[in-house]
Amino acid sequence: MGFANSTCSFSRFRILDPVPAELWPQVPDKLKQFAFRDIDEIPEMQSQGWTSFEDMLDTDWASAPPQKGAYLVFSLRLDMRRIPAGVVKKHLALALRQEKERMREQNKTFISRERKKELKEQVLLRLRQRFLPVPGEFNVLWATDKNEVWFASTQGKMIDMFLEEFLKTFGLHLELLTPYNLAASLLDEESLIRLDQLEATQFAPLS
Repeated sequence: MGFANSTCSFSRFRILDPVPAELWPQVPDKLKQFAFRDIDEIPEMQSQGWTSFEDMLDTDWASAPPQKGAYLVFSLRLDMRRIPAGVVKKHLALALRQEKERMREQNKTFISRERKKELKEQVLLRLRQRFLPVPGEFNVLWATDKNEVWFASTQGKMIDMFLEEFLKTFGLHLELLTPYNLAASLLDEESLIRLDQLEATQFAPLS
């Protein structure tokens, strides 16, 4: 899902901190510093980072720079390994069965909690090496002349991740532009007090 599609759900933010003038020429290097790192060949469960808007495989911005006139455009890529719970349960049961057989040969019957935990970690490690991560891409549009940032997602977890990555990369705090925040930015103090006193309209009888 992204801004190049015919339809797109997105969240709007405003930048709360003053943007230092020296940040603008540093943006390409900062994006590369916190660019996405592939985990296909390593047993990590998740990886996230910035990629090119034009090509999510391009983490060097060789296809096109992020600057587009008064806008900066790039993407947040998130790769996650999704191992079904049933697969984990099956392979853990097999590992415990093998462990019990090995212990019987040594005239032992009890598997400690620490050993069960160790077996589970070993099972998860093996499964991570067999399941490829599923990639996801979420476009970012930064309107530098309006001090606004648009993010192509409305999911709470994705928004939290985006806020964290944006702050880590650029040192800038973002505020989600909810309808209330938008109204608060346009109203004077007296009007804002009246807004806070409004009650929701009931359009249908409560059941």
